[in-house]
Amino acid sequence: MKNLHGILIPGGFGDRGISGKLLSVQYARENKIPYFGICLGMQIAIIEFAQNVAGIKEANSTEFDPLCKYPLIDLIKKQKNKIYKNNKYNSNFGGTMRLGSQLCKLSINSLSRKIYDKDIIKERHRHRYEVNNILFKKIEIAGLKVSGRSKKNDIVEIIEISNHPWFLACQFHPEFTSTPKKKSSIVHRFYKVSKET
Repeated sequence: MKNLHGILIPGGFGDRGISGKLLSVQYARENKIPYFGICLGMQIAIIEFAQNVAGIKEANSTEFDPLCKYPLIDLIKKQKNKIYKNNKYNSNFGGTMRLGSQLCKLSINSLSRKIYDKDIIKERHRHRYEVNNILFKKIEIAGLKVSGRSKKNDIVEIIEISNHPWFLACQFHPEFTSTPKKKSSIVHRFYKVSKET
């Protein structure tokens, strides 16, 4: 990966290729290569940071290990009853995703705020898992910054590493609203910074 100008990990489901994705995030973080994570790419970035910077080796997602000791990424609270019926796993998920346009509040003095040049943005979502806020506090203390939160402050939407040239990941899907005539601010900025690296 030494000749890469940027690393992007997009959305996805399941545990296939996760160990390689974790190594890719680690490489981008340690070698100051621009990194952009989308949906699963944000969740992977958080897990990697927890394991290798915050020292929480057991950090994981219940999507990859339902019985993990430190479930940093977990099912959306409102959907758990639909997925686990009578304490048994239900493989017929049905409509158990957070979908559609949602508001996101951006933190002052963040890279995200500079990119969008707005206090509040609206982006589209398609995910079933989210950050476990109770467990995430230890990760923030270690230096991973939350720069975007849902309107009710209950969902982590964007994370950044301040002492990295460009390390940003989001829970939403900016590519859903990006077109050749109206490009997504965040996607375009990642492309631009990678091109200049």
